[in-house]
Amino acid sequence: MDRRLALKQLAWITGGVILIPSCDFTQESVLEAYEKLQVTASQRETLNQVTNTIFPGVKLKKGEEVDLPDFVLIMANDCLPESEQEQFLKGLKSFDAFSKKEFGKTFEKMDSSESAEAYRGIMAMEAEENSDLASTKNFLAITKRFALQGYLTSEYYLTEIMPYKMIPGGFKGSKLVSELERINPNG
Repeated sequence: MDRRLALKQLAWITGGVILIPSCDFTQESVLEAYEKLQVTASQRETLNQVTNTIFPGVKLKKGEEVDLPDFVLIMANDCLPESEQEQFLKGLKSFDAFSKKEFGKTFEKMDSSESAEAYRGIMAMEAEENSDLASTKNFLAITKRFALQGYLTSEYYLTEIMPYKMIPGGFKGSKLVSELERINPNG
């Protein structure tokens, strides 16, 4: 065996072993994210409602069925810098008060159509910098970004909606593409 190839493979294996513990989505890491970000039960329910508004579960599973609130909090805890974490938490903490002030009831008490309309209304509003609306819009944008990422990389999506094939099938040169067939562009 070529020594350079062996060293190269050893480097890849070492890097993989080092990165494996950082990809931890166990219950302990979820609880650690809740502790560090100091998220209360009512704020968790608000985040749950927001992810269910983004993914309402009409044709696909709801956001809470795929554990998106936990994914969003872990990603906010691990991937956002301190300043963005503070903005995210400020928006999360003031979200119910803001929705009650603007729409007459808290986001948790709205049904799915009202919450979707409130979400669109908040995102369409013009915000001044360092206002409650700006922090709320920032919270919603971060939640949407991480929820989408979590949904598209969930086991449910990759096994039932767009099955990922590790090894692509054989070449089919003259196959007609049906509009009803789901095509996975990744594999």
